[in-house]
Amino acid sequence: MSFKRDKKEEEYGGGNPFSNLEKTAVLQETRTFNETPVNARKCTHILTKILYLMNQGEQLVSREATDCFFAMTKLFQSKDVVLRRMVYLGIKELSSIADDVIIVTSSLTKDMTGKEDLYRAAAIRALCSITDATMLQAVERYMKQCIVDKNSSVSCAALVSSLRLSAGSSDVVKRWANEAQEALNSDNIMVQYHALGLLYNIRKTDRLAVSKLVNKLTRQSLKSPYAVCMVIRIACKLIEEDDQAGNSNNENSLLDFIEACLRHKSEMVVYEAAHAIVNLKRTSARELAPAVSILQLFCGSPKATLRFAAVRTMNKVAMIHPGAVTVCNLDLEGLITDTNRSVATLAITTLLKTGAESSVERLMKQIATFLAEISDEFKVVIVQAIRALCTKFPRKHSILINFLSQMLREEGGLDYKASIVDTMINIIEENPEAKEAGLSHLCEFIEDCEHTSLAVRILHLLGKEGPYSQTPSKYIRFIYNRVILENATIRAAAVSAMAQFGASCPNLLQNILVLLNRCKMDSDDEVRDRATYYATILQVANPNLKKVYIVERPALSVPILERSLKEYLNGPFEEPFDISTIPTTVHVQEETTNEAMIITNSSISKAPKISREEANAERLSQIPGIQRLGPIHKSSQSVQLTETETEYTVQCVKHCFARHMVFQFDCINTMPDQLLENVKVDLVIPEGFITRAVIPCPKLPYNETASTYVIVEFPESLALSSSATFGATLKFLVKDCDPNTGLPDSEEGYDDEYMLEDLEITVADQIQKNKKSNFTASWDSAATENWVEVEDTYALSAVNTLQEAVNTILKFLGLASANMTEKVNEGVHTHTLLCSGTFRGGHDILVRSKLALSDGVTMQLTVRSTHEEVAELVTSAIG
Repeated sequence: MSFKRDKKEEEYGGGNPFSNLEKTAVLQETRTFNETPVNARKCTHILTKILYLMNQGEQLVSREATDCFFAMTKLFQSKDVVLRRMVYLGIKELSSIADDVIIVTSSLTKDMTGKEDLYRAAAIRALCSITDATMLQAVERYMKQCIVDKNSSVSCAALVSSLRLSAGSSDVVKRWANEAQEALNSDNIMVQYHALGLLYNIRKTDRLAVSKLVNKLTRQSLKSPYAVCMVIRIACKLIEEDDQAGNSNNENSLLDFIEACLRHKSEMVVYEAAHAIVNLKRTSARELAPAVSILQLFCGSPKATLRFAAVRTMNKVAMIHPGAVTVCNLDLEGLITDTNRSVATLAITTLLKTGAESSVERLMKQIATFLAEISDEFKVVIVQAIRALCTKFPRKHSILINFLSQMLREEGGLDYKASIVDTMINIIEENPEAKEAGLSHLCEFIEDCEHTSLAVRILHLLGKEGPYSQTPSKYIRFIYNRVILENATIRAAAVSAMAQFGASCPNLLQNILVLLNRCKMDSDDEVRDRATYYATILQVANPNLKKVYIVERPALSVPILERSLKEYLNGPFEEPFDISTIPTTVHVQEETTNEAMIITNSSISKAPKISREEANAERLSQIPGIQRLGPIHKSSQSVQLTETETEYTVQCVKHCFARHMVFQFDCINTMPDQLLENVKVDLVIPEGFITRAVIPCPKLPYNETASTYVIVEFPESLALSSSATFGATLKFLVKDCDPNTGLPDSEEGYDDEYMLEDLEITVADQIQKNKKSNFTASWDSAATENWVEVEDTYALSAVNTLQEAVNTILKFLGLASANMTEKVNEGVHTHTLLCSGTFRGGHDILVRSKLALSDGVTMQLTVRSTHEEVAELVTSAIG
């Protein structure tokens, strides 16, 4: 009967036989390893259980692992091949946990040098997993022999193990270069591939040696397609390094080799070469043509992997050179109905990037028939591509918004719906012509929306954009319906949205007050409090009060606010809490890059984005007295003040405050026999600036990063602070030390200094990007609020295209573009750039730049600001 039962279980075939294992019970079973004679089949099953548990994340403490390991060593007496290979796997898994694992070194050495080929490769891997730098020299002779062994599996195991050992024992492994070079001539494709990997790893720090290796390999015919692919990748890296160094002596030969690989007999190599060419930063549209032709051929391949690789690569090319991929549009249209959904999705997103404006409507019809067949993950990729398309062709907004609204009405999860709502909000905020249609579609969506987070976002958008629409009153009904029908969170958001209408639309104020008074009787505290708060402000005839507390509420950094409040509650309460020291979260719309080429079947939770200023505020809070400077206004990107290969490397980050600039110098000591103390930077201060404090770094050990700070006060005249250059010298006390311990040889040292590159302060360092959600409304209101306006006309001689002019203006001024995109379409001769920001001290800036292309670029710059000197400063920065 038991035989029949087992047979039925085999026929049923369901379930995982290891799903209910308990660690304690399995470890108890290891006693079986001590039995004589060894039951190979039973011990193999127990070892399988142990390995399964460990690979499922089960943690073994050191004592348990050690007991299990020593019991496992008894199994070396068995001659069973399967059991012996399981023992090797067990040794590898337990080597990092168990104690005294070196006890099996002799057994493993015997197996790796024995005559049984089935043991040797696995024994090498196991031995190298327990070998450290002190033991490696004892087995060095055997490893060299195995690298050049005639058995390919043994040679591969030795090469791969050597590659892993090089991370901790690079000096020893470097001595095996001759053997690796000999293995490179092997007829086995995997041995050749692994040998090249080890050789490159040995020589990667010596650029000349790498260059010689690549030049030699490009002139000989490698049998391994894997090795050829690696040579292509190394060649690309050398080309990129040559471009950065301005050296083009070796580039042409390497490029010729990569282009020659387009005609290789292996499809793998052909694709690698095409992929390499399109990813080179220096590649022009003309140089792309051969690679794109290869990708076009792969689009018609019967192999799904080749079709996917080709479309994925063309998708990436379309982001930078859409014209180069346009010739493949017919092939891509044929892939829309591909049986592989990943290929079809990538084909559609590529067509959306490369298609002409006239083909948008046809593409939307093709996509509509395809959407019902794919999962939400792929639909999200399509939505992201449509978002980029609307940025490219703003005049097609009506077709695209109607298409998105149809997608909203279909079934789908939160991520899918959120991506559509995000896209529609982005279109509405950046294209005034799309506002009316977009808001209407979103109003219809929230009538049946089951996701609280989306309803709140849409209500927030209605409050921000609705008051500036053609007929604001029509949105009040949709908003108030949420107060009647929805949960407390949505009701509270609806109250805030209604308050925006009351503050921005005087003709609707009385109606809004009636609705807010009704909300005061709500069952939820938050809703009642908001209604009372907003009603009180709206009843006061003070426009400035409405603007500050309703229309333009400052968005404080919540993490820093929380930390500051906790510190204040632990203090003596001698002074009231000063909320002005909390930096605001600056909302800047970053250009969205459509990563449709990366398709995954699982959603990855993203960490919340924080600004650079928020990230640096906590670090700067460690400086004594930094709170007196007020909130941090802007942090610049890191600037390199030394070469990367020098004895001491220094990078500078500029932190701008209302009246001060804090220079943060991040220093690294690359000298192992030196300990630096009292490290500081001495600045040569320009006219008007005053050094207020220098905070040195007490100690700077070898290969560690530490920071020193200099606090400088801006001059009273803004004209002097517009552009300034500081000379910089790194000064420190040097103590000679033991390279192994890092301890100084004596307490005495000597003073030394190191010259750094000059450091500059520009206008862009003092302006924080602050994108206006409705630039036109802000520009018009600035004219009625007595802002200062300065206008001037320039001839930009250093630029030849409108795109260069846009980039120059944004770079020099550090402002946020309010246009739908910072890219200027080819063939356009006029362009208006709208941008905004905040100068240190809280002075708002709005800039309208009208550009015209004739013989060079002519620009009419109009600057509006709340401060006269700031407006003049911004105007003069371009000149």
